[in-house]
Amino acid sequence: MKYSGIGGQAVIEGIMMKNGDRYSTAVRKPDKTIAVMEDKYESLTTRMPILGLPFLRGIFSFIDSLVLGMKTLSYSASFFEDDEDSKPSKFEEKLIAIFGDKLDKVIMGVTMFISVIASIAIFMVLPMLLSNIIKLKVDNYYVIAIFEGIIRIAIFIFYIKMISRMEDIKRTFMYHGAEHKCINCIEHGLELNVENVMKSSKEHKRCGTSFIIIVMMISILFFMVIRVDTIWLRAVSRIVLVPVIAGVSYEFLRIAGRSDFWLVNLISKPGLWMQGLTTKEPTPDMVEVAIAAVERVFDWRVYLEENF
Repeated sequence: MKYSGIGGQAVIEGIMMKNGDRYSTAVRKPDKTIAVMEDKYESLTTRMPILGLPFLRGIFSFIDSLVLGMKTLSYSASFFEDDEDSKPSKFEEKLIAIFGDKLDKVIMGVTMFISVIASIAIFMVLPMLLSNIIKLKVDNYYVIAIFEGIIRIAIFIFYIKMISRMEDIKRTFMYHGAEHKCINCIEHGLELNVENVMKSSKEHKRCGTSFIIIVMMISILFFMVIRVDTIWLRAVSRIVLVPVIAGVSYEFLRIAGRSDFWLVNLISKPGLWMQGLTTKEPTPDMVEVAIAAVERVFDWRVYLEENF
């Protein structure tokens, strides 16, 4: 496997692929044609190089991925609006009057803020509160920290299992698989075509799912070492340490994406197993969309000549 530097995410009926500061979003429109949008995104670490320092860059790369992800999701959703001629409600009219052309950005910002707060509450604070249950039977801080980590992972698995029942999410997971297959196809030296992509693996070590699992695994180690006895201080520590844990996890993911060392592969296994839930086998027409996104921002032919 040769590191290519490209990455992406699934969107509504499509794929976003990013290479450096260039990204493209390919969407299968209702009329079955493929629309491809290409643009540039200047990351926070590019604008402020100090944010690109090791362990710090992971925090701001995560913010960049949220911003770009929301932007590309909004683009893909625009092809599937039910009634473009419907009039806005009175509440929508008031928002338009207040924010004008900036309304979409405001909505995106509020949505991101609520999503982050909800994620921290559900996946960091709630497991901590639930882990207090075993204090009635066990008074060992390390056992409680491990139990908290197990609860955190169980909640995440339950959440993925529940949303995967939705038809739209199932299709998104299939596009997620197509994204991984394209990258694996290229990084294993194969020509980028539907046949080769379909034969490639749908699991990849640089996946966001792997990042989340690594965060959860590293959080167990952090919370075992950093001991806080009062419940409210424990809750605060879970919130405050999120950026630190994310920074450490990001550095490991960078190493994992470039290395085939046995220990790195071993630690990456849980994330790859979890991708069994968040990636599904795509159809050939989904792979065509993924290839369209890749080819707009990445010259895979030159890459294969230089590396294989």
